[in-house]
Parts: sequence; structure tokens; C-alpha cells
Amino acid sequence: MWAFIYTPARLPSAYNKWIKSAAQVDSRLLKALRYCRYGELKYGVETGQAHLLGDMCKDYGLPEEYGDPTKSIPFPCELVHMGAGPSCEFHAVSRFYKSFIWSASMYLPLNLALLFRNPKVSKKALTHALKSSARSSAFLSTFITLFYYGICLTRTKFGPQILGTSPHACQAIDSGYCIGTGCWMCGWSVLIETAKRREEMGLFVAPRALATLLPRRYRWEDQWIERAVFAWGAAVVFTCVGENRNGIRGVLGKVVGGVLHSGGGF
Repeated sequence: MWAFIYTPARLPSAYNKWIKSAAQVDSRLLKALRYCRYGELKYGVETGQAHLLGDMCKDYGLPEEYGDPTKSIPFPCELVHMGAGPSCEFHAVSRFYKSFIWSASMYLPLNLALLFRNPKVSKKALTHALKSSARSSAFLSTFITLFYYGICLTRTKFGPQILGTSPHACQAIDSGYCIGTGCWMCGWSVLIETAKRREEMGLFVAPRALATLLPRRYRWEDQWIERAVFAWGAAVVFTCVGENRNGIRGVLGKVVGGVLHSGGGF
């Protein structure tokens, strides 16, 4: 999430788009957060960036001065809420509701599609699919909610009490502390998932997180290295599924196993 806010170019483009779709965040707010961190937008200083959040205020029916860093120190949390009102708690609840609906529309069809591949669907299997969809939706919506609420808590409660309310303190809060708190809080939502799913998500997220620290940039003539590694990895996965259908867990194992075994191969 830190990379999504400050260095999105280090994330895979498809993954970055997926996070943005899940977060449902105004791109102008993201840009303002980056400007705060890199000194292009400063509280109490005219930097020519008032129009950025000023236009956003107009779109959400807020006073235009809310987006002026020389007049609003710090920016009201209503900007972060993006039309959900001034209450941080109400915004958190509304975020959870919207995110749960969005998540369920993604997880439920996927689980049902995997379930109904088998013509004989038991009541137990259907119940399990519904519970799995609900649990995963609760995880993702809690993740998003805690991220936003962590930002709000730092901006309105913890940050001012610890660092103060001076322009310099507000700048420090909005240039990293609030995002860092949101990143720390949202990670705990993974405890909602089962131990098996936590392991799968860790294996999925870890390479992407490492790539933000150690980005791989191959010259054109050296791209064969990446292709060779991918081919080797794919061969290992397909061989494992061919030898033991249950050797690869999760959605990938089910999909690959179904493809390989449905045609009589292996």
C-alpha cells in the first residue's frame, strides 16, 4: 500500500489498477499525498498547487478553501472521505459496506464458477463456497476500511497529540505518518482469513512487495533471462499438478488441475 500511494510505477500495472479499483480513491487525492511527501505541496506556503484539491472540493460540494494549503492547515478529513461527510467513523462504516459489496461481486462468482464445474454439487460444498466468499469479502473490506481509518486517526487524533498542530507537524503527518499508520493497521485484517489462505496470500503478495524494493529492469537483450525463469517456474507447477493434483493449493491449483485432467492428460 505504501508503494501504491507513493511509488505506483514499482507495482505491476495490472496490480496497481486492481488496488485503485478496490480503494475507490480520487486520483487527485493520491497526487496531493505524493506532493506533500516530496515537498511540492507545503502547508502555509504558496506552491501553486491549491487548484489540485480546490477542484476536488468543488466536485464533492465542499468549500474550495478546504483544498488551499495556505488556508486549511491541515486539509479537513472530509477530503479524504470523498463525499461521505465529516465523521471519520461514518466514513469507515460506509467504506466497509461499499468495499464488501465490491469484494463479494468478485469473490462469489469466482467461487461459484469453480464449484459448478462439478455437475454434482452438494449442499455442504455450496455452503463452504458461500462462507469462503463471505470471509474473503470481509477480509478485503476490513483491509480497506482499516487503511482509511488509520489515516484518519493519525490526522485527527494521534498525530496532533504527539506531534502538535503546527504547519510543520501537519506536513510531517500528511507526508508519511498517516499513510504508514494506515499500512500498519490494514495488515491485521489478514487474521480474518484461514491459515491456509493467509499462506497463499503471503506467497502472492511477497514477490510484489519485494519488487518495490528491488525492481527488476532488464535490457532488451537480457530479457531472455526473465522468460527462462518463467518457463522453468511454469514447468515446475505443471509437473507438480500432473504428479499430484493436490500438490498445488488454492485457485491456481484448482484451475490448472482441472485443465490438465479434464483432457485426459497426465
